[in-house]
Amino acid sequence: MKNLLKNRVVLGLACIVVSLVVCFGLTPLFNDAVAATKTIVRVNAEIKQGEQITARMVTTVEVGGYNLPANVICEMGDVVGKYAAADFSKGDYILVGKVSDIPPSKNAYFGKLDGTNRAISVTIQSFAAGLSGKLGQGDVISLIANNVGEFRETVIPPELQYIEVLATTISDGTDSNEQDGEKEELPSTVTVLVAPEQARLLVELEQGGNLHAALVCQGGDKNATYFIKEQARILEELYPEELPGEDGEDVKQENNKDEETGENLKGKGEEED
Repeated sequence: MKNLLKNRVVLGLACIVVSLVVCFGLTPLFNDAVAATKTIVRVNAEIKQGEQITARMVTTVEVGGYNLPANVICEMGDVVGKYAAADFSKGDYILVGKVSDIPPSKNAYFGKLDGTNRAISVTIQSFAAGLSGKLGQGDVISLIANNVGEFRETVIPPELQYIEVLATTISDGTDSNEQDGEKEELPSTVTVLVAPEQARLLVELEQGGNLHAALVCQGGDKNATYFIKEQARILEELYPEELPGEDGEDVKQENNKDEETGENLKGKGEEED
């Protein structure tokens, strides 16, 4: 076997055979795959999320089938009459997951309300206070309050360091991202997702001072979840869980250890008795 491999004639013949297989076997198959075409549905007019798709908005075209997504829609009947689950631009392909049989629910972001949190809106006092109209759903912001208290202080309350934005809304109640006019109106309020304690504080600050939003990170950023969890941790420290007392009233859970000595207060009291 070693002698055959050292034989130049045998090696030459083997190379020729491999070349013939590639040229007359594999190459034609590859070329056929590249040249193959497929009819698909393509967008020929801009479509906004939530719009019902009509026959005038889409068309069928023949495109190269090589490397085409497996879930691209090929039949008009699978698109016309359905609702866009995302925004489409002219020339886009339509994938199966991008259309829905039912219209998306209005104010779908309220689905985040699970009984433990609240949605509340606060007024945007000025163009600058609302981050120049650039706040969007899912953004994480810090709310800065000024003219607070007797000394008119400017503070970032620990309860409001990392707040998730649900929506920004213009003066007629329309969400900013749903405007369809040529000249878009700047938002008048920002709706945020908060705990009950945060909601109470926001109402107080809304009445007694001015709020200014500072962007921490944009919605969809991988850090957003971290900041929301950090805010939850801060709230747990500020508002410890309440436990039922002997008289039926709620009492706050406190640490049984003396902060300075580290001794167990309960045990210390028993010894004194």
